[in-house]
Amino acid sequence: MSTDGPFHLGWFTGNGVGMYGWNVPWGASDARDFFRPDFWRDIVRALERAKFDIFIIEDSTYVPNNYGDSHDLYLRHGLHTPKPDPAPYVPLLAEATAHIGITLTGTTTEYPPYLLARLISTLDFLSDGRVGWNMVTGSNNLSGQNYGLDALPEHDQRYAMAQEYVEVVTQLLASWEPGSLILDRDAGVVADPDKVRPIDYAGTYYRSRGPLNGLPSPQGRPVYVQAGGSPAGRDFAARNADVVINNDRSIPVMKAYADDIRARLVEHGRKPDDCKILFMLSPFLAETQEEAQLIYQRSLDSARQADPALRLASISAKAMVDFSQFDLDEPLPELHTNGHQATLKNFLRAGGAEVDGTRTLREMIAASVHGNSSLDVIGTPDAVAAQMGEVMAEVGGDGYLLSSPKVTRRYVAEITDGLVPALQKRGLSRTEYSATTLRGNMFAF
Repeated sequence: MSTDGPFHLGWFTGNGVGMYGWNVPWGASDARDFFRPDFWRDIVRALERAKFDIFIIEDSTYVPNNYGDSHDLYLRHGLHTPKPDPAPYVPLLAEATAHIGITLTGTTTEYPPYLLARLISTLDFLSDGRVGWNMVTGSNNLSGQNYGLDALPEHDQRYAMAQEYVEVVTQLLASWEPGSLILDRDAGVVADPDKVRPIDYAGTYYRSRGPLNGLPSPQGRPVYVQAGGSPAGRDFAARNADVVINNDRSIPVMKAYADDIRARLVEHGRKPDDCKILFMLSPFLAETQEEAQLIYQRSLDSARQADPALRLASISAKAMVDFSQFDLDEPLPELHTNGHQATLKNFLRAGGAEVDGTRTLREMIAASVHGNSSLDVIGTPDAVAAQMGEVMAEVGGDGYLLSSPKVTRRYVAEITDGLVPALQKRGLSRTEYSATTLRGNMFAF
């Protein structure tokens, strides 16, 4: 875990290969750029130049209609849609780089486990060991209905199913033992049959004979990533993940999360450092503190002046709660969801529902926009770098996963050519890659 030494840096595309700042200054000249590989090649090349360890592509496979039982608002404003399949982008981005890890999202309720194992094994081979798998269970009934289900299974059952799913995938990836691929021309041998075996997995939810018929992963298996927020999600992450993502914005809550994950790791027979904990962060940078504060304030004002329906529609899609049914000028009733529980919890906490049950929904929206955070990092690159180091030492995490709702080449350059040199000067981020694989780099420190 990080204290005062270097920490890991990653980037998270919170809207998959989707729309980012397409109609804002410094955005792409053509909105279609966000779907073209050249835009993302530019991004990952810049991140690699700054020695980022990992690039994670979010994904979902539905057009939302959770706000007002209509998809109109989502399509009109490009909220969570359109969103192409990220898998074809992975080899394109890997080919354009040499070191940074590329992680795609694969949903356990959508991919058959054999198909997922075959896909990530092949991508890992093509990238020479730089692929990760972001393990998600799905959180919206609409996605389940796209795959023939009436609704997604209940939340904790999804995690029970996901545990079996990961066991199947892991065993399939191990069905080709190290050294099984021979490719000996003189001997005329492609693979050692004694080192390739069926897995014959038979669980409550999944069965698979195996072995894979693809190529063995150069890393042994790709790096497993997970964003466990609920108790079931945290336990799943502690049992299986190599990297866990956290989106809490309060330093005490972040510290408690890191402590909880590490305690769960030990409960599952793992070491506290067997899983790297990355905290989400969106810095506001400028040449002076005053300029950075103005940029932050403009962002805050813009978000607070936006149509509340847009904010609520986004939360509705993730939390699977239709907020259009509630009066903006009345407090919310008690809410429960079978969707993304962390999204609902974070909104309620940020809006003050947990401490003040009299706040109206309109007041909660205003309170939840940036104003909930003790981790707003605003200032010059050097000032932000110093704050990042102090926070990481306090919470005991392993690094940051940077993200922004408006991804532009300019913003990425501010990070890679402004913030990262300041971090490197302080010894807080790497100046060279340690290994040739994603796993090697993530566990170098």
